[in-house]
Amino acid sequence: MRLKDIKKDLNIVNSVDWDMTPEEAIALHLEWGQLRGQAYYRDHNNETVYFAINTWKNPPIVTLVKRKGFDSEELSTFRMPEKIEKRFIESNGKHKGVFAVEGEVRDWLKKELDC
Repeated sequence: MRLKDIKKDLNIVNSVDWDMTPEEAIALHLEWGQLRGQAYYRDHNNETVYFAINTWKNPPIVTLVKRKGFDSEELSTFRMPEKIEKRFIESNGKHKGVFAVEGEVRDWLKKELDC
């Protein structure tokens, strides 16, 4: 699924949790952490949809992730625009990992998806 395909699917666009980070998603679905109310954990049908930036490979990839319980599905992967990518790499110090979508990258995604 490409970014323009995501934009056309209002169910997906409306389900994106823009405040979700990869760390919180793991805590919510795998570690049974204290980030949300206990009722959330008792319902294994809860689903989280969020964007993350994966820098394990070069270039960094933006991923739209759907997580439900122990299951995780990558709905889409794509690159950010070259200028935004360059600034992200510079600000990140070229560290490897999976990062939350914040700042300029989040602004760009929201603009692209008309959010």
